Amino acid sequence: MKIKQAIDLHKALTFPFILGLMFFYDNFTIGPWVYLALHGTYGILWLLKSKIYPDKQWEEEIPIATGIGTFLIVGLYWVAPFILVSSRSEPPAFLIAIAISTNIFGVFLHYVSDAQKYYTLKYRPGLITEGFFARCRNTNYLGEILIYLAFAMLVQHWLPFVIVGGFAIAIFIPNMLKKDKSLSRYPEFESYRQRSGLLIPKLFGTGNPSETTAIAQNSDG
Repeated sequence: MKIKQAIDLHKALTFPFILGLMFFYDNFTIGPWVYLALHGTYGILWLLKSKIYPDKQWEEEIPIATGIGTFLIVGLYWVAPFILVSSRSEPPAFLIAIAISTNIFGVFLHYVSDAQKYYTLKYRPGLITEGFFARCRNTNYLGEILIYLAFAMLVQHWLPFVIVGGFAIAIFIPNMLKKDKSLSRYPEFESYRQRSGLLIPKLFGTGNPSETTAIAQNSDG
């Protein structure tokens, strides 16, 4: 099987899982509904992205046991809705507004930057140094972190924040560093690295992002 099959299965089951929790705990307050809308929709959008512009790093063939392990690991993201629904925690209106805004920014950065990367490399392989990647080398990861931080805000519990931080430290950052190492073999990359941030956009860097036109490889793999 492929890694993407385990991840896609988790995304597909997220909406019914959260809705099932709401029925099981008979909790249909505003918090769970907002969480269902945000996290459930995120899962659906992921499936669309996986179909329309898939990420090649998830195409790797893996043993079934590894696939099950992958599903269980990403299943940690279900801890947040479980705590929210089972505890009957009610997030205040201002926190709901902040979480929704954070989620929208995250979804925008994550999915649109992935689309830019996919179609740029499909039609013109090269070191992507403009658009969403002009000042940040991992805009997609930044967006994904913002998405899960928004979910954690709604829960009002420390554990979802720890899980997001754990994924960032154990998976996201190593992948970012691995990509930087791969791209470092291109002489043009050093100039790009100096004017862009690894995760946080370097808004006041030096140089013009449009100056780099050299051919190179720019992907998460």
